[in-house]
Amino acid sequence: MEGIEHKMVRVNGLDMHVAEKGQGPLVLFLHGFPELWPDRVKALVNLSVMYMPRDPTRSLAQTFRDLYGDDHYISRFQEPGDIEAELAPLEEDVDYFTSKFEKTGFTGGVNYYRALDLSWELTAPWTGAKVTVPTKFVVGDLDLTYHITGAQEYIHNGAFHKDVPLLEEVVVMEGVAHFINQEKPDEISKHIHDFLKKF
Repeated sequence: MEGIEHKMVRVNGLDMHVAEKGQGPLVLFLHGFPELWPDRVKALVNLSVMYMPRDPTRSLAQTFRDLYGDDHYISRFQEPGDIEAELAPLEEDVDYFTSKFEKTGFTGGVNYYRALDLSWELTAPWTGAKVTVPTKFVVGDLDLTYHITGAQEYIHNGAFHKDVPLLEEVVVMEGVAHFINQEKPDEISKHIHDFLKKF
C-alpha cells in the first residue's frame, strides 16, 4: 500500500512499530505480529499429517480424497500444474518474509509467547474491565481459537456481550481459519469497511 509512514513509538516502556496513513479520526488495528504485513500474503494452509496404515483396496491419493476431501493438500497436488499455478504468485511473498527474517530473526514473535505470564501480571489492573467502544467481532469457523473449550458458548450465549457491551455483531466466516485477512481478504475488508462507514 502506497503512502504508509513507518516509525517507532515508545509506549509504556516498549518500542512499537507503527504504520500510519491518512487523515481524520484514528482507527487502530492490533493483532499478533501481524504476520509481517499480511496484505502481502494470499493464503496459508495449516497441515497436520497423521499415520495411516496401507489400505489395499484403494490408492493412497484416493484415501486422502475420501477422508479429507478435494481441498486437502495431497488431493490438490494430484493434477500436475494446478498447485504450481496457484502457488507461483506467493514466491514474491516468500522473498518478502525471508528479507524480514534475515534482518531480525523471529525472536520477537516467539517472545510474545514467552511473555504470556508477564503480560497476564501486567494487565491485572484491568481485571473485569469492559470494552466500551462499538465492536464487530469476526472469526473463522475453522479457527482453532474458536474451538477452544468454552469459546463458542462464551461468544454466542451472552457472556461475551457482557464483557463487550457495545458489541454490535458477531460474524462467523465459513471455511476460514485464524488468518482471515489472508484467507478471505476481500470479504474481511468489506466487513471492516461496512462497520467503519457507520461512524
